[in-house]
Amino acid sequence: MDGMTIALQYCHITVNDPDESLAFYRDALGLEVRNDVASGGHRWVTLGSTTQPGLEIVLSEPHAGRSQADGDTMQELLTKGVLPMFVFRTDDVDATFETVRASGAEVLQEPIDQAWGPRDCAFRDPSGNLIRIQQEAKA
Repeated sequence: MDGMTIALQYCHITVNDPDESLAFYRDALGLEVRNDVASGGHRWVTLGSTTQPGLEIVLSEPHAGRSQADGDTMQELLTKGVLPMFVFRTDDVDATFETVRASGAEVLQEPIDQAWGPRDCAFRDPSGNLIRIQQEAKA
């Protein structure tokens, strides 16, 4: 393991409609589109942040790259809103909250100071995924 490095490169978020999701991830959160690929009737949109150039978020539909049965299962979990949440960090959670709220995103929690340290808020993206946005606790 000497000299070996490892880092997260891609994180996949399952969405119902990549175009609708771009209004949230690109326009409200401010991520930049890095790639937009269509293949086999499906589409993968890759986004990233200038603050983490080596990490990309991939938006794809439930059936993209999956069997019919697996895609159906992913669709069911997405519809129930039980897929894993995603947590973003920002240096100003209150300003970020106002920007995301102004986009029309469903607000689940306004910014509050959590007992375990960070100040955070929560939204649902257009597909129902739980998105939390945190700011490090001020020392």
